[in-house]
Amino acid sequence: MPKLTVITIVYNNVRDIERTINSVLNQTYLKIEYIIIDGKSTDGTLAIVEKYKEKISKIVSDPDKGIYDAMNKGLALSTGDYVLFMNSGDEIYDDQTVEDVFASAPGADIYYGETEMYNDNWESLGRRRHEAPEQFDWKSFKYGMNISHQAIYVRRNIITPYDLNYKYSSDIDWIIKAAKKASNIVNVHRYVAKYLVGGMSKKKHRESLNERFKIFTKYYGLIPNIFNHMIIAVNLAFYFLKNKRTND
Repeated sequence: MPKLTVITIVYNNVRDIERTINSVLNQTYLKIEYIIIDGKSTDGTLAIVEKYKEKISKIVSDPDKGIYDAMNKGLALSTGDYVLFMNSGDEIYDDQTVEDVFASAPGADIYYGETEMYNDNWESLGRRRHEAPEQFDWKSFKYGMNISHQAIYVRRNIITPYDLNYKYSSDIDWIIKAAKKASNIVNVHRYVAKYLVGGMSKKKHRESLNERFKIFTKYYGLIPNIFNHMIIAVNLAFYFLKNKRTND
């Protein structure tokens, strides 16, 4: 039974933090280290976290330099064989999820699965537009981020800190770096996470897209990246056209 470190980053989210905490603490899998990194919340978030302090491995509440700086704090404290980020507002899919992930195959470098989207009223929007690929490697993001950050379990010894030069899309760079080091990547063929739509990358959408383009160019090359983005644009147009017809 490998040990899993789950890291939750939160700042002033008193409405959603308890949902996230319970999704971790209610897991049937026993070897979980749970770390919560709070950015010195002022809205009562920390009081909610403190209610569960006996069941949480480590709680840090200090100002940070942004979400990826907070994530790096969590990584520095982690001692698990694997790391999963489940940030405030998101949930591990169900109580059996972690147990099912590790039962799917022994000793993978990366496990990944599907994500279900939820709106601000916690109503399901269905699966992400980007379906998780049957097989995944470091080149799989060339047509878009088809695995969400909440749906990937990464062996800690292949992890590097988040690059703080990226403010909105460093998670993409982080996953690609890990995937380049991985020799065994397993699709667990199940939903593993519930994702609350509307994070920082959505609020700063243009800046996030610019960073993604830079990251993809770094790994895939400028000309291939331009070509790949043309394919992304066509796929996006077909997606919206299909959904418009469905709604009509």
